[in-house]
Amino acid sequence: MMRIYVRFLILLHCLCFTLSAVSSVPPEEIRIKKIWDKGQHNAFTDLIRFRNFYFCVFREGSGHVPGTDGVIRILRSADLNEWESVALLEKSGIDLRDAKLSVTPEGRLMVIMGGSVYKEGKLLGRMPHVSFSDKSGTKFSSPEKVTIDPDLVSWGDWIWRVTWYEGTGYGIDYQIGPQERNGPAALCLVKTRDGKTFEKVSEIELDGFPNEATIRFDHAGNMYVLIRRELEDKMGVWALSSPPYNRWKFIKLGYRLGGPNFVFTKEERVIMGTRVYEENGTYTGLFLGNKAGVFEKILRIPSSGDNSYPGLVLEKNRLIVSYYSSHEGKTAIYLAIIPIHVIFK
Repeated sequence: MMRIYVRFLILLHCLCFTLSAVSSVPPEEIRIKKIWDKGQHNAFTDLIRFRNFYFCVFREGSGHVPGTDGVIRILRSADLNEWESVALLEKSGIDLRDAKLSVTPEGRLMVIMGGSVYKEGKLLGRMPHVSFSDKSGTKFSSPEKVTIDPDLVSWGDWIWRVTWYEGTGYGIDYQIGPQERNGPAALCLVKTRDGKTFEKVSEIELDGFPNEATIRFDHAGNMYVLIRRELEDKMGVWALSSPPYNRWKFIKLGYRLGGPNFVFTKEERVIMGTRVYEENGTYTGLFLGNKAGVFEKILRIPSSGDNSYPGLVLEKNRLIVSYYSSHEGKTAIYLAIIPIHVIFK
């Protein structure tokens, strides 16, 4: 049973900002750069800074789903201008998807990704895979299956992102049966010490086919999760939990999510990137919010059609966003460099 805590009237009086229309920002304020379009279909990005380099990861395939089995491309740049391909992760018979980046406690890049198995266009099952870099981030191991708590293993497991906190990696395993959105489906918080073996922490009881989810932590160690839902009213959910992360509060958002991601500022405000759904189509957008789960839409990034799945790197004077879009025809990987004053206008 989903418990939705909707204290909107109280929260609205506590806001330090007011809801407004999407910002109309002069083009010169935001730098947009296409960084890759060599694949037939280039999509589902993530972005991280590691060893004085920026790393962007995404999937190359013949289409959104399923087509030929997808592979994971990893690009690296020192200055955000020139990008080089440092790795191509692939595994025979496995469609690798939605790769996400993190830095392990041992100081290596970790790439967690979905692994789907298709036969003649029919999905036969899923199992997450993982790859690790060397200490320099120039060599990556071959993708290998992760090991999931036997009490959780299902027909289709997908650990969508891993976030490390005090030596432990946390992720959301969303489980899907052979009927996809028709069930059965479940959502569980899992944890790992080595990035290879995951054990159950708690169940997250949500309706509406919850799936893609990003975890972050505040300074006190409280966990916040942004969750996509694809059935019922399809509205996204902001979930909160305190250690040991086995009891949950949920706040239903007033909009759908797609490829949801967010980061905390030093002041613990929230910058969220996601696919925005509107009557005339979709685009990649940014929201500004707080830990209470109240957000305002602040910026539309040039995008449309098949798009979104942003990676976010927050620096002192700018926010760097990787994303994919088909607004120029072919799906390609883009980078948006946004001055902080545009976010906090």
